[in-house]
Amino acid sequence: MRNRLAALGLAMMLAAPATAAWAADPLSVCLDEDRPPLSAHHRGKPDSGFDVLLAQAIADRMGRPLKIQWFESKLDEDSSPQLEANALLSDGRCSLVGGYALTADSLVKPGVPTARLPDFAGATRDDRRRRVALGVLTPTRPYVYSPMTVVLGPKARERKIADIGDLAGLRLAIESGSLGDAILMTFDKGRLIDNITHLVPARDDLLGALNRGEYDATLIDLARYDAHRAAHPDTAIAASGYYYPIGVNRGYVGLGSDPALVEAVNKALADLAAEGKIAEFGQQAGLTYLPPREPAILGDVWTKIIQR
Repeated sequence: MRNRLAALGLAMMLAAPATAAWAADPLSVCLDEDRPPLSAHHRGKPDSGFDVLLAQAIADRMGRPLKIQWFESKLDEDSSPQLEANALLSDGRCSLVGGYALTADSLVKPGVPTARLPDFAGATRDDRRRRVALGVLTPTRPYVYSPMTVVLGPKARERKIADIGDLAGLRLAIESGSLGDAILMTFDKGRLIDNITHLVPARDDLLGALNRGEYDATLIDLARYDAHRAAHPDTAIAASGYYYPIGVNRGYVGLGSDPALVEAVNKALADLAAEGKIAEFGQQAGLTYLPPREPAILGDVWTKIIQR
């Protein structure tokens, strides 16, 4: 009996430092530096956004300090959010990537063995050149629903929008290659095509042009409208209140090699959601918060859009 107690005491002594070390290890989360109101990191200003508040709350629940690795996601045809997130995780830059769109296509095994890292805070010249061997992504439970919404210009603010078909006759603007572009161009066998003007992402100011009355409506991510409204309180554009029925949940992704972390984050998310904290974080950040919807992981979005 004495030997058994001694062995148990030794095991506890050996386990204690390991547990303390794990708790002291920062929870590292990668966040996009320019995606308000979800996340924002600008020189001379405090970090802000819904994902910043949520990541801190999760770290607190886990008893770990939070470390945010900021990165910049390029809006161009050559960028791939899936490969960027995988490269950051596989390179050990963070253990989780926040605000990740949970779709079946974005969670499949990469079709390439390596990828380049996106630009990130602290990156060196060598970091920008090298390629990283990729792993397999594993999602957490979702924590917010991101729909597409119709935003109206000053000349069409009173138009009632209950369906995409209600945009007929309006001057429509959309960014080329975007999800909104696919939706508008394929609606009802191309019924809206003659009214659509395509703008170049990251070059043309879509919402600025809409605000100036150059166009009557567009279809964008709801959070993007929230960001514009926060930056321009006197804006002339208005939300229609219509949400396109095919939206995406957002959550965290980690590597499949660390299931314990995903399980711990899921528990923290479940507790925070049950307490209403996640919705509170959305309100604090100026985000129109909508809780996750089924299915948790969206299937083939392009087929769904074309079929509609």
